[in-house]
Order: sequence, then C-alpha cells, then structure tokens
Amino acid sequence: MQENLNAMMRHVREKTQAMLSIVAAKRLYLEQLDVKTAFLHGDLEEEIYMQQLEGFAEKGNEELVCRLTKSLYGLKQAPRQWYKKFDGFMQRNEYFRCNADHCCYFKKVKSSFIILLLYVDDMLVAGANLEEINNLKKQLSSEFEMKDLGAAKQILGMRISKDKQGGTLQLSQAEYIRKVLQRFNMSDAKPVRTPLASHFRLSKEQCPETDEEKGFMARVPYASAIGSLMYAMVCTRPDISHVVGVMSRYMSNPGKQHREAVKWILRYLQGTTEKCLTFRKDKLKLESYVDSDFAGEVDHRRSTTGYVFTLGITAFSWVSQLQKIVNMWL
Repeated sequence: MQENLNAMMRHVREKTQAMLSIVAAKRLYLEQLDVKTAFLHGDLEEEIYMQQLEGFAEKGNEELVCRLTKSLYGLKQAPRQWYKKFDGFMQRNEYFRCNADHCCYFKKVKSSFIILLLYVDDMLVAGANLEEINNLKKQLSSEFEMKDLGAAKQILGMRISKDKQGGTLQLSQAEYIRKVLQRFNMSDAKPVRTPLASHFRLSKEQCPETDEEKGFMARVPYASAIGSLMYAMVCTRPDISHVVGVMSRYMSNPGKQHREAVKWILRYLQGTTEKCLTFRKDKLKLESYVDSDFAGEVDHRRSTTGYVFTLGITAFSWVSQLQKIVNMWL
C-alpha cells in the first residue's frame, strides 16, 4: 500500500518538476486554478438511488428515494466521472492529451503553446502568452465553478517561489519540514552535516528481542516519522532518498539504534530546512545518472541501486532502492 502511494506521489512530483523546468527554461507564465466541488460536476451513467436526507425528507413521501443524475462525494465512480467530464471539455477545446500522462494537456497557440496539469481539483497552467492563459480560464469558468488563484505559489504542500530578476524558480518544503521537526520535538536539535553518519551500521540484529525493548519501541512513533520523511524525500529532497529507504526496511520491528538513526536524519533536516530545488533558464537537455553499491545491505548482502534524471540543470526524478536479488560476480 505504502509502495503504491509512493509511486503515485513520485509520478505527480516528476511531471510537476518537469513542467517547472520548462517554465524556467522558456520564461513562461505559471498560473494556478482550483475547481470548486470537482466531483459534483460528473454525470452518472448508472441508475443510482439514495435515501432522502434526514431533516429534508418531503412530508407524506418519506418512503420515496431520490435518483441521482450527478455524482456525489463518496461514490466510487465519482473521480472517474469527474475526469471524463473534464477530459471531454479539454478535447472539445482542441487540447491534446499526453499519451504518457492523461492528466497533462497541451495546445499549440500561434507560435507558442499552453500546458495544463490536472491534480484532481487543482490545475497548473503554463504558457508564454498571458492573454491565451486568461482565455483558457474563461473557458473553464464557463463550464465549471472555478477559483482563480493567480500566479502559482503552492501545489501539493510544495512552495513555488519565482525570482524574476534572477530568472529562477524554486520548489521548497521548508514549512512542511519545520512542522515535521516540531511534531517530533526536534526543532531545537543540534544540526548535523550528513543525512546518516558512517558509524551507523544498521541491521535486523539490532531489532528488539526482549519484551522490555519491544514495549519501549512500541511507544516510539517510528513508522509515523518514516512516513513524514518519505513525503519530503519523494517531493523535493533527493539527498535523503537513500537513508530513508534504509530506515524503512525496519518499520515492522525497529530497535533503539534505528530510532537514533531516524533522529539523525531529522537533525540533518534541521540544518538544511531551506534546501530546495532550483530551476533556471538553461537548455532543456535530459540526462541521467545511475550507480549501485556492492552488497552494501548487511542482512542479505544485496546491493542498492540509485538513479537521478535531470532536465536542464535540476533533478526531477530520483530513486534509491534495494535490488530484489543477490548479484553473483564470478
């Protein structure tokens, strides 16, 4: 379950950062929109009935039920029907749907183009011509109840900052990281310079064995801390990808040494809260880097593979994961 959520979040992050790379490289406008009560716009294809709401039942006809013509929040088909309604609208207005991501739309406009990314009920719109972007906003408002948020400032908990003079875009989670540090009482911790020190030699042998040790670790919010770190890792902090991956191996039965290692990561974040991804005007050149260690995992002697993709000068896709098999070198 957690692996599927991470994969979904990674995909959303990748398309967002790829778009920001294009925006910075081409000096495009970046606007944000929000759809009010998005799921209520979907048209139902099935015959569905619901009981009259308590307090709103028609007197004398309390036994009757209502037939739904529009989707409601809570219906399993509501997200799908909303997407079909939105997709039909975009295609009627001559926007092309990206084959690799069906929530990405683009349209050639004169000598330029417009890109729209859909995040359920949030949208990012990028383009060189502000007039064409405003025209799209009017078209959307005529079909759906919209809220124009102006220049994009925040998406999915990530802060977007634009430096017009320097021509850069920054994607940061400083506010989120401060909340995580405060939640785990690490706001005043002494910062460290590395995500994980070399003296941590973690293995399953450090998992608790006695009832006393297990009782102590049961009171430690280890899984919660790892989950909070994973969100930062997936979105804007590739520098902690490896260590968070290592610490997540012990979520089922963490020991005191594992707890100390997680505290070390939080101390590292305490000293690097403002670290962020920076996008600037540059050639949109796609590059990738990949490497692996040799049997670095202590318990099963498996290797860890890591890769990073950059578009322009900034990373937009990264992974650090344990290999599923043991490689034999002859």
